[in-house]
Amino acid sequence: MTTTDTDRTGRDAPPPGAGAPTRFGGGGGVVGGGGLATFRGYAVDELLADLRLAFVSRAIDDREIAMQKQSRVFFQISGAGHEALGLALARHLRPGYDWFFPYYREQALVLGLGVTAHEVLLQAVGSADDPSSAGRQMPSHWGHRERNIVTQSSPTGSQCIPAVGCAEAGRYLVRRPHLTAEHGASAAHGDELTYVSLGEGACSEGEFWESLNTAANLHLPVLYVVPDNGFAISVPVSDQHPAPVHELVRGFRGLEVHHLDGTDYFGVRDAAKSIVEHIRAGVGPALVHADVVRPYSHSAADTQAKYRSVEELAEEARHDPLDRFERDLVDGGVLTAGEARELRLEAKAAVAEAAARALEGARPDPATVTHQVLALPELPAPAAPTAGEDEGERVPMGEAIKRTLHEQMAADERIRVFGEDVADARELVLAGVEGKGGVFGTTHGLQRAFGQARCFNTPLSEANIVGRAVGQALRGLRPCPEIQFFDYIWPAMTQIRSEAATIRWRSAGEFTCPTVIRVPIGGYLTGGSIWHSQSGESIFAHLPGLAIAMPSRARDAAGLLRYAFRCEDPVLFLEHKHLLRQPYTVDPFPSEDWVLPFGVGEVRRPGDDVTVVSWGATVEKSLQAAARLAEREGVEAEVIDLRTIVPWDHELVARSVARTGRLLVVHEDTLTGGFGGEVAAWAGEHCFADLDAPVRRIGATDTPVAYEPTLEQAILPQVDGITAALWDLATY
Repeated sequence: MTTTDTDRTGRDAPPPGAGAPTRFGGGGGVVGGGGLATFRGYAVDELLADLRLAFVSRAIDDREIAMQKQSRVFFQISGAGHEALGLALARHLRPGYDWFFPYYREQALVLGLGVTAHEVLLQAVGSADDPSSAGRQMPSHWGHRERNIVTQSSPTGSQCIPAVGCAEAGRYLVRRPHLTAEHGASAAHGDELTYVSLGEGACSEGEFWESLNTAANLHLPVLYVVPDNGFAISVPVSDQHPAPVHELVRGFRGLEVHHLDGTDYFGVRDAAKSIVEHIRAGVGPALVHADVVRPYSHSAADTQAKYRSVEELAEEARHDPLDRFERDLVDGGVLTAGEARELRLEAKAAVAEAAARALEGARPDPATVTHQVLALPELPAPAAPTAGEDEGERVPMGEAIKRTLHEQMAADERIRVFGEDVADARELVLAGVEGKGGVFGTTHGLQRAFGQARCFNTPLSEANIVGRAVGQALRGLRPCPEIQFFDYIWPAMTQIRSEAATIRWRSAGEFTCPTVIRVPIGGYLTGGSIWHSQSGESIFAHLPGLAIAMPSRARDAAGLLRYAFRCEDPVLFLEHKHLLRQPYTVDPFPSEDWVLPFGVGEVRRPGDDVTVVSWGATVEKSLQAAARLAEREGVEAEVIDLRTIVPWDHELVARSVARTGRLLVVHEDTLTGGFGGEVAAWAGEHCFADLDAPVRRIGATDTPVAYEPTLEQAILPQVDGITAALWDLATY
């Protein structure tokens, strides 16, 4: 018998295996003979195509292992043992319709979704032609724009919350089809599902549980798949959980839970039909916990014989799904043993040919490594507000932020605001109460104006808040999550750093993450103490792919926030708590067309003797110090407000230093490791010939912020200290 490629061209298939003892069920019975059109209720051509793909998937693993030994592949991690599960599930899923967040062992699944062996091997060799990342990601980090396979990262478990956000966005978009036509948001169909998978080891990650909490609570169409091969590298599942995953998750109301033998292609395919139908009907999420095997080591960097006995490995080999699938079809008369061998050899030859072609693919150009990090919109810097704008109502910075949110949400239905306490109140009581609208009032009235679908509260879970925004942004929305205090942003660090900030670069621009993460920041509060007064923008400035704004006045807050919503990349919008209601931040509220691009600083006070560079709350303190020094000593300091620190205005600083010959950088963050060190280092490198004195920095002491007011004043930069530093520089 001769087999040919099916309509799912180039996909690699799952392995047949022996079924039986321990964690695995028995094989299937014998049905019919040669010439069958169907077997066990499935078209024979589909079964043969999947058997071929199973062979292809295993052959890819073997070919990559050999190529790594030849230094043609630089890392290898296999999907061996997971093939039957992935291919059986793929038969019920719709590439380009459903959305997929598969983890690194899902090679058979992505082949079943239509990714070709050639495309898989292009990633393995790091080719510029690799459609998932153009050589930027290691193998098995799947991504395929056309098939809605979302670019994946390595921190296992972190993909779960964006998957929930993706499903959430689908529910929102299906009621607003005009957003697809008008803004290019992804099409929603009403019955698409979001698939997310992770190993049993990654189920120990908190973000898995945070995602389940929201998926079950909101009855979202998410299919969780947990292939359980018994080991997280070398750590056995008994060291991970007190009970099997399917037992642990049963407390989530609304979550349908299934425990399957993942080595049994037919068992999985039979069960998956009703599971997928359940999700597509809008009933809620489902979780499949599937027992599989791991015939190969964790990766090419691992040797499982170091921690698994010979007897254990031999026993597990008896349950290889590749052999079981083949035997089921041979015993059922679908093909002969000889035809199966022929099919296996044909798959191996096809993979060898695909590998040869992959090696001939284009190599990445080193000159492109900085491409697709940030792609900020190019807008001209706005002129100073016109006289007409100056006649507008004067508002402090907090009010400017609130008005801008209202204005932007009215103009763009893709914007959704969510976080802790951002809504006004429960719908049941909303008509009779004033409403909360955020702990600082900046989101007050948004729920009342735009409805609960566009401004809503979330669980107290920062990773959940940002991760859901990532998933929504991937579907083309413009989420605006709020982290209530900068001090509590750290649980969201993986979602910001490893997910949001890397999406454009790691996918070579195939996926983007337009989200505006609003965060109240900073001290000078009197009583804020350690957990309500932190700064730390320098840490986030170290993350490529993340833009950062930190305005110091009302006009700039409005203009920068308008620009942030025009960005196709993640923005960290830092709103200094102390400045929200200060009278010195008051400006006429600028007209809607006044948009302030990032990377454009402003000279807040001209001067020829010393340059001061600052941002956030220390801008005002620098202005006061400059005025005091001018009055006392006649020294004129030029004060520059950077307004954004990623990107920041190098040229403005250089021009000022060329004129003054002296530079002081003032910031609220701790001195050691503060962003002022970056500004100072850049100036020392690029402005050295213009400098007549050492660059000075002022920052907070290298301590947390204290509660008692005199201690807080001693810790944070004050006008007296800035004035003294300016005088020292001026007289150097």
